[in-house]
Formats: sequence, C-alpha cells, structure tokens
Amino acid sequence: MKHGHRQDFWCGALFLGIGLVFALIAYGVKLGDSVLLPGYAMGTPARMGPAFFPFYLGVILAVLGIIIIITGLRLPAKAVDKFHWGPIGWVLGAVVVFGLLLKVLGMPLTGMLLVIICSFGSHEFKWRPVIFLGLGLVIFCTAVFVYGLKLPVPLCPAIDALQELPMCRF
Repeated sequence: MKHGHRQDFWCGALFLGIGLVFALIAYGVKLGDSVLLPGYAMGTPARMGPAFFPFYLGVILAVLGIIIIITGLRLPAKAVDKFHWGPIGWVLGAVVVFGLLLKVLGMPLTGMLLVIICSFGSHEFKWRPVIFLGLGLVIFCTAVFVYGLKLPVPLCPAIDALQELPMCRF
C-alpha cells in the first residue's frame, strides 16, 4: 500500500470483518430456501431477544471499521512498527493459567497470579505496584462477584481443611 496509513487500514478491516461475522451469526444467513446459518430471535428494543445485542454491536463495530478504513486511506503513508508478540503471550498465558487454576487455588491466589503473570508483559515491571494492583483487584472482585452477585467462585484452595472455614464458604 503506497498511500494511506496501513496500520489504520488493517485495524479498520479487522473491525469490519469481526463486526460482520458477529452480525451474521446473530441474525442468521439464508440463501433461498436453505438456511446456511440459523441465527437467533431478534426481538424488539423493549423485549430484546438473544440476537439483539450481538447484532447491533456487530453493526456498530462494522461501521466503526469502515470509518477507520476511510480515515486510514486519507492519511499519509507511514511505516508500521514491529508487532510485539511478547506482551500478548504473557496476557493470554495468564488468562489460561487463571482458568486452569481457579478451582484448585481459589480466586484470591489465582487473581494475584493473573496480575503478576500479566505484568511480566510490560517493560516497566515493578513488584510493589504489581502487588498493590493485585490486592486491589482481588478485593474488588471478591466483593463484587462473590459477595455482591453471589457467584459460586471458590475463595480458598481445594483443600478439605480449608473448605470448612466460614470465610471459604459464602
């Protein structure tokens, strides 16, 4: 691409593609009498069906993608920076570790582990802010999800002796 801002163009194309996929999956695709993708009930704004939110979110994302593509084509050409896979790997790896260890270690320990592993993806890693961030996140998530919303999220590691403690059972 000789003209245009390549990074904006491809970001817009990605938004457009993802938005269209979401909208098509939610709404469904029919070709004549055959149904290629069944879709979900749309509903109305007053009584939303399961397709309502993902369809309109997909449409908004697709429109945003078109706007970004047009903007990217109008801007002067600029070299694209190197893509950094390391931070993405640390964050995705931390989410996988969280999912695997949540029932084994409980939410507070796994939440701290999530924040610590994610933080390794930053070039400005410092232990003190990471620990404070992890503690704040664990306290907030415990208050909101376990005590506020009453979700069955384990608080303690899967050790029988700990499961008898009142703080481990909500």
